[in-house]
Amino acid sequence: MRLLPALAAAALLPLLGGCVIYSNEGGEKVSVNVSDQIAAKTEALEAVRKVDFDGQRLNVVVGSNGCTEASSFEVKIKDGDPAELSLTRRTPDLCRALVREGVTVSWTYAELGLESGAAVRVLNPISL
Repeated sequence: MRLLPALAAAALLPLLGGCVIYSNEGGEKVSVNVSDQIAAKTEALEAVRKVDFDGQRLNVVVGSNGCTEASSFEVKIKDGDPAELSLTRRTPDLCRALVREGVTVSWTYAELGLESGAAVRVLNPISL
């Protein structure tokens, strides 16, 4: 009977991911989760228009109705080489100003818990 609690704990272990919330220079709360790829595949990932890394900062252009900001997204990172990153919109943009070119949301590597210059792969689909 001692085996049953150990098996239950082992089955739940992948579901227990770490979550860290940072506050960036603009005072926005940034949520970063370290999770497994299965969770990233089950959630609808935000389509991104452009992704830019400079070794210190991640800049992503996303669609917006005028109220999208970095705190609108949950950032999940799966450790690896390269690390895998996914963005999931947590706060819907209910504003009415269509921003044709989209908006740039940005996080520093430090906010994401990444080392400077670390290789990162973005799992979100691209929308042109």
